[in-house]
Amino acid sequence: MCKIVKKEILVPNTIYLKVEAAEIARKAKPGQFVILRVDEVGERFPLSLAGWDEDRGTLEILFLIMGKSTMKLSALDEGDCIRDIVGPLGRPTEIESYGNILSVCSTFGIGPMVPMIKALKEKGNKVVTAMEARDKASLFWEDRLKSVSDETYVVLGDGSLGKHRRVREFITEYLESGNKVDRVFAFGRIFMMMDCCRATKPFDIKTIVGLTPIMVDGTGMCGCCRVSVGGETKFTCVDGPEFDGHLVDWELLIKRKRAYLREEAQAFNLWQPDNLRRIAELSELPERISVM
Repeated sequence: MCKIVKKEILVPNTIYLKVEAAEIARKAKPGQFVILRVDEVGERFPLSLAGWDEDRGTLEILFLIMGKSTMKLSALDEGDCIRDIVGPLGRPTEIESYGNILSVCSTFGIGPMVPMIKALKEKGNKVVTAMEARDKASLFWEDRLKSVSDETYVVLGDGSLGKHRRVREFITEYLESGNKVDRVFAFGRIFMMMDCCRATKPFDIKTIVGLTPIMVDGTGMCGCCRVSVGGETKFTCVDGPEFDGHLVDWELLIKRKRAYLREEAQAFNLWQPDNLRRIAELSELPERISVM
């Protein structure tokens, strides 16, 4: 049992939790993740680490409310306990002195990007960060990214800030302007990461992406999280979660992510009638909660 010591609704549909898990906090490294089970009858699902405190024995996670399991997790409040947290899992980010780094993040990818940037800065890298959000109401942790990055840019999909609506446009212009970039890291939505790779490929800049396929056991046994990278089958839980984005078969990854949409919707619809009221009460911001 892992106790929630802090809960915050960052923006609609995005929840931040700080959880007691001392053993994991002592071993965690940038790029790794954990697998949670909210209760005894809950499914296992992965979440990236947004931070950890070895001295206090706490983990930080943030997530989007996407379906039944994340909705159940969002219904917990400070003082409640998560049934199981297993980790840290996955290969840590390869942190080296690359030179000039462009980090790109959106939604839930903002969380793992923060500790990764800190680690890259400790190696002497210059880090420029571009964060993407749908609109100003969906923007969060801009201050955290600014505090760890050398430069920070924000791209809003509604066009209300600057001339770019997608981060791909920003990357293309940034590189065409002659800015030197030695490596790109992209975490967040699949389509955003795919766009980043399409923007960087003509410039032959290695682009590392953090993949989030469907996952069950997190140890390479079930094979559910398999992806195709450079024509080879890889298991995200043990070979990743980070891969060279130029080698990822994005079309196959998207198809696999959509494999159980009908079943996920059915599970959510069966669970939600008796629980949405509690979630709204816990949030204290019912007008800002969007379930899908």
